[in-house]
Amino acid sequence: MAAVRDTLGRPLRDLRISVTDRCNFRCPYCMPKDAFGPHHAFLADSRLMTPAELVRIVRVFVDLGVEKIRLTGGEPLLRVELPAIIREIKGLGVTDVSLTTNGWFLGKLAATLRLAGLDRLNVSVDALDEATSGRMNGLGYKVSRVLDGIDAAAAEGFPVKVNCVVQRGVNDGEIIPLCEYFRSRGHTMRFIEFMDVGNTNHWSLSQVVPAREVVDRIGAVWPLEPVGAAYRGEVAARYRYADGRGEIGIVSSVTEPFCRDCNRARLSADGKLFTCLFASSGRDVLGMVRSGSSDEEVSGFVAGIWSARSDRYSDERAAAVTAGASRDKVEMSYIGG
Repeated sequence: MAAVRDTLGRPLRDLRISVTDRCNFRCPYCMPKDAFGPHHAFLADSRLMTPAELVRIVRVFVDLGVEKIRLTGGEPLLRVELPAIIREIKGLGVTDVSLTTNGWFLGKLAATLRLAGLDRLNVSVDALDEATSGRMNGLGYKVSRVLDGIDAAAAEGFPVKVNCVVQRGVNDGEIIPLCEYFRSRGHTMRFIEFMDVGNTNHWSLSQVVPAREVVDRIGAVWPLEPVGAAYRGEVAARYRYADGRGEIGIVSSVTEPFCRDCNRARLSADGKLFTCLFASSGRDVLGMVRSGSSDEEVSGFVAGIWSARSDRYSDERAAAVTAGASRDKVEMSYIGG
């Protein structure tokens, strides 16, 4: 089937796949421990896409125009079949397969992931200060182990980007230390505005540090120059250090939305298709597969969903917040951010 476009002319190019809804961290902006406590009911294994089911669904998306696959969670390194999944996806001819991880298991698995064919890594580091980092991951885990994991990944030849969700009054004092640490190691920092994903992270606009402020803070220490987008639909606005020591990226979903170029679909661990990070519900692709539908039928189902897509939540957020409107949204940990 030919590549599909939605009602706003946006193509389907990027698929983000959650391979598990489980995570060993309890970051307050994603899986706050007051909502995801010891007795939280995660998906039963029987509800997860098997590797074969996942790869079959990916093949359908590739036929519809998907060129990039990002594997997420929960924490994807908790999924023991992950290396096999990566190998199978690469076997479909997908040239860009990346992974977003909290990095806790990266030191042990970096070599295995490289051997499987993984192309790139994004690792979450919200602070270098141990106390602040422990607060941000919700359970007091030491950031030093994550940093060692990043070093191990770099030693295997992985390009690494480091993600930081910035919250005012929580970790915004870490912006400059993070830049200093990772630019000295050749890794790109990506700062992400605190977003109102899901219903449990107690989001408040007052805790959002605007992208412009982040750029200005960094630029006051190391002058920055804007870099054009590498491709249409690139999420992060990019800036390079004027001294040639690498670059940073800024994801500004709240203050400078980029919905007009959004080409990303998301697949939950139980095989539901979401057409927006802020969606309320998904459509059951795995259910079609398990009911015996052919690849052509699954492809038609997906193409129909994408063709009808009109999502632009971030563009509309300001009006909704001003009006005091609210709606239920799927949790980030369920669809992988």
